[in-house]
Amino acid sequence: MNTQIRVLKTEGDYAAAVARLSELMDKDPTLGSTEDAELELLALVIQSYEKNRFPPSLPDPIDAILFRMDQQRLAQKDLVPYIGSISKVSEVLGRKRPLSLSMIRKLHVGLGIPADVLIGEVFDLFAEPNIDYTKFPLAEMQERGLFGDARRSVQHLKDYAEELVTGFFRAMSGLAGQQIKLRATLHQSGARMMDEHSLMVWQACVLRKARTRTLKGQYQPGTITLQWLRDLVRLSSFEMGPLLAQEYLSNFGIALVFEKHFDKTYLDGAALLDSEMPIVALTLRHDRLDNFWFALLHELIHVQCHLSAARPSIVDNLDDKTRSSEEEQQADREASEALIPEAVWATAQVRISYAQDDAIALARQLQIHPAIVAGRVRKETENWRLLSNLISSAGKVSDLFISQLPQLA
Repeated sequence: MNTQIRVLKTEGDYAAAVARLSELMDKDPTLGSTEDAELELLALVIQSYEKNRFPPSLPDPIDAILFRMDQQRLAQKDLVPYIGSISKVSEVLGRKRPLSLSMIRKLHVGLGIPADVLIGEVFDLFAEPNIDYTKFPLAEMQERGLFGDARRSVQHLKDYAEELVTGFFRAMSGLAGQQIKLRATLHQSGARMMDEHSLMVWQACVLRKARTRTLKGQYQPGTITLQWLRDLVRLSSFEMGPLLAQEYLSNFGIALVFEKHFDKTYLDGAALLDSEMPIVALTLRHDRLDNFWFALLHELIHVQCHLSAARPSIVDNLDDKTRSSEEEQQADREASEALIPEAVWATAQVRISYAQDDAIALARQLQIHPAIVAGRVRKETENWRLLSNLISSAGKVSDLFISQLPQLA
């Protein structure tokens, strides 16, 4: 029988091929005959189909460990270097504790057990192996729900830090936009260095929020000018000024987002570039209207003058008086000029009187909120008791962004 053999694509093809194979085997064809060649070829295409359609299941990870222990005559105590303590070894072998990536890596290297067997799937086991994942702000990340809703003990967070942190960054990278990497480069202003692990997580949270915002325009370099900034600042005179500012920036393709700072970051804000989308991120660490407007304009100067593909992020601690770089001085200087022009400030009565009525008069002249004038007086005199009523009566900026900053609710 002359049968043309094809690649098997369906269950019907497979069933017919198996039937024909059985028929040929019953005939026991002569070695080298046409039917013998057909039988050999059929066996190969059937084997290929079964391999793709029914891939072999991997052995159970614990069974694989027990098998290797039996092979090498190992006791539970011999697994301590790979798993941790004798109690952890007992819990793992008793299937009461899952294998962590750290355990898997050590068992793979030390006992030669295939990594895909231990982890149950193909995984880049040796990506970023030198990072100490326990240095990430695990407790804060859990508190913010970045690991899901489940509550874990401090020890569990430490034991499974690698899985939790890499899982978080992998989820963030799944959003539209550039990949969020563990080794983010963040330019810091000032001498007091911020915790780099916390900054990485904060940056990822910022990018996640920015990527979910729908902007009304597309950013064009050169958009931000002194007049553009002054038009923006005039929105401060309205009760909902910060919300209007967010819409204003959206019209020009700039995302304004809020994310509470993490411990040990001393962070007020940042300017970031996500592909071609500029992002201004504020923490509202100092939840005052005057601080909001100064920090916002400071970061916008960075967007206009200092961000680039080679330098996609700049983070700021505006309290740090050691900030002395030319670009930080430029951002401070141009932000102040947009808020209250130096020529106007030089002759302003409030500079001498510190009187509330004079502050309000200057604010009306410039069409800005009186809290901005009060903030300028307090900053120049370093007397934070002056004009406190104008600051407190303006309220908290975070009250306008409760849905965007639930941590401050």
